[in-house]
Amino acid sequence: MAEYTLHCFAQSGNAYKPALALELAQADWTPRFVDYFGGETRSPAYRAVNVMGEVPVLEHRGRTLTQSGVILDYLAGTLGRFGAADDDERREILRWLLWDNHKLTSYTATYRFMRALSKDPDPGAMAEFGKRARAAWAVLDAHLSGRRYVVGERLTIADLSLCAYLFWDDEIGVDWAAFPAIEAWLARIRAEPRWKHPYALMPGHPRPRS
Repeated sequence: MAEYTLHCFAQSGNAYKPALALELAQADWTPRFVDYFGGETRSPAYRAVNVMGEVPVLEHRGRTLTQSGVILDYLAGTLGRFGAADDDERREILRWLLWDNHKLTSYTATYRFMRALSKDPDPGAMAEFGKRARAAWAVLDAHLSGRRYVVGERLTIADLSLCAYLFWDDEIGVDWAAFPAIEAWLARIRAEPRWKHPYALMPGHPRPRS
């Protein structure tokens, strides 16, 4: 039995965040497929695991953890990788995790869902979320200009959180050449040993047509 179990599905960028951390750290982990599109997260059985009805959920040594930022913070401790070197870095990582969940992932994930995973999205809503996503990308691109990573000079959970939805550039419909600092940063992460695209790392792709 694997040391870590991650409840996830291939189309979830939030689940990809801890999945990528576990894979890059060569952790002993296994994915547990959650049939989101089949309604599993709305079931009483799943709500008993996570009352929020979301992925990811991490099980480790008797603990059950939810929310990607919390899980990443926990993994930085248990894996001994991707964490802060001191209190200043810890606060800076936290700053970017909170911004990611509030702005970057929030807008990008919603835009991508409407554009690639839903039927007949509202054009006005798509335009608005596309505008908000591009504004968030511009913030990240400006921050990364002249930097190799989001915090410090090495990969941290801030990078693993922020990058997750951006590897779906085809589904988002963005050419990262327009955001050169993001493009170079994603290439560095992609070059990490054991990096895998979310569709290759987690179960559930491709989705059945129904």
